[in-house]
Amino acid sequence: MNSIISLRKISKTYFQGSQKIEVLKQLNLEIESNECVAILGQSGSGKSTLLSLLAGLDNPEIGTVSICGQDLAKLSQDQLSQFRSKNMGIVFQQYHLMNNLTALENVGIPLELQKVNHFESAAREALKMVGLSHRLAHFPAQLSGGECQRVAIARAIISEPKLILADEPSGNLDDKTGKEIMDLLFRLCRDRGQTLILVTHNHELAKACDRTLILKAGKFQAIK
Repeated sequence: MNSIISLRKISKTYFQGSQKIEVLKQLNLEIESNECVAILGQSGSGKSTLLSLLAGLDNPEIGTVSICGQDLAKLSQDQLSQFRSKNMGIVFQQYHLMNNLTALENVGIPLELQKVNHFESAAREALKMVGLSHRLAHFPAQLSGGECQRVAIARAIISEPKLILADEPSGNLDDKTGKEIMDLLFRLCRDRGQTLILVTHNHELAKACDRTLILKAGKFQAIK
């Protein structure tokens, strides 16, 4: 089986003033299609940086990030945007919804970027899947945190991407709502045969995944 994600000797550094901080150090990783993988680590361990590299939102200083067989560094910004909207769905902790757009309009954005004509009907169906058919015309400010995260999940799945990247998706929610959101995300990914990468600090959530990677001091310390 071909890997959907392949990282080769990835390194990433930042500067705080004159101090150089190596966030990721020579990381290698292979993830297969349909896998559900948790990335655990404390704050500052490099989890979100790793997810940004996987999403093509940032670039490593050294190494290769390949998604679905495509080396992301070889794509222009326009090509990368198209590739991302077709092959990836991203769920952020802070939702990242457009405040001036309705739930329906927010969800339709990935298909609009691909110039798909039926994006509105697809957005309605995606919102139905996450239980928000009654909130189509509502703006983010009119929705609860759990509803905003459901909109974000609907946006992530609308183009039926091969890969879902989720960065602490239940982190801003109460325990009950957070569990409902994660149960929904796990079920949708498994029903649709999608690969899920879940960045979290929650060990209980990690147990629901097929595999757990522990990121510490820029390296994977253990693989369970």
